[in-house]
Amino acid sequence: MNPIFKNGPSTPYRLILVLCCSIILMILDNKFNQFEHIRSYLQSLASPLQYIANAPKQLLTWTSENFVTQQQLLKENKAYKSKEIFYQEQAMQLRIVQNENDRLRKLLASPLKTEFRKMVAEIISVDSDPYSHQVVINRGAKSGVFEGQAVLDYQGVVGQVLHVGVSSSRVILITDITHAIPVRNNRNGIRMVASGTGKIDRLTLNHVPHSVDIKVGDVLVTSGLGAKYPEGYPVATVTSIEQDESRPFAQVNTTPIAKIDRLRYLLLLSKQPDSDILLKMKDQSNNDVEVSNVSE
Repeated sequence: MNPIFKNGPSTPYRLILVLCCSIILMILDNKFNQFEHIRSYLQSLASPLQYIANAPKQLLTWTSENFVTQQQLLKENKAYKSKEIFYQEQAMQLRIVQNENDRLRKLLASPLKTEFRKMVAEIISVDSDPYSHQVVINRGAKSGVFEGQAVLDYQGVVGQVLHVGVSSSRVILITDITHAIPVRNNRNGIRMVASGTGKIDRLTLNHVPHSVDIKVGDVLVTSGLGAKYPEGYPVATVTSIEQDESRPFAQVNTTPIAKIDRLRYLLLLSKQPDSDILLKMKDQSNNDVEVSNVSE
């Protein structure tokens, strides 16, 4: 290809000329700042070219970062979901334990007299017979349970121990049709007998004369008679009174204060003080030692 300008200075001279011009421009710019505005204009013109030149690299960097970030977010989200399920299960268990602790605290804070010992038991079985209101607890003869022992929950009287096994016992509830409990009206002290009706939410008062001072809403508590239940524990609340003069007695219905259909933990009362029990255990251990010594 033939050059357009055939005549001119040679290449070395051109290089020297360019170097001289560059040096002169550098000196002028350094001393007098003559090219500051020109540089700004040139920078503005070159900026779009720089963005365009850097666009492919920035696109690749953004894509790789977002791809890695998305994968990381998905992984972290999955881990958080797994932990959330685990924590929810733990929270549920904690709520169950908290509810159980609340029930136990209510049991232990029941108005129990100091001369009686108390023992907490848990229901492990419920009688499937709808006409027999009995439950099985996880306490037996090894724990000191005995027949006729009074059984309560944190609200009121529940029943009494019917049969005792080695490590479990059967409790008959106050709503069982074969059960009766001596009570008194907490308002005026009138004594009566409350019997089970076979219904989980109803007791009936036997042989109540029409002239007896009893009202709806009266609270019935244990009278202490019969040597089964200690005195003063809530049993039931009077809900209805039917006075038919053609009948010899009034029909009085009550509702148990204890939630019979929601029982989980029970409180067993013993008339024997803790000190007497410890004394008997000590005497028994001494007897065992004496017997062992005699055998030797």
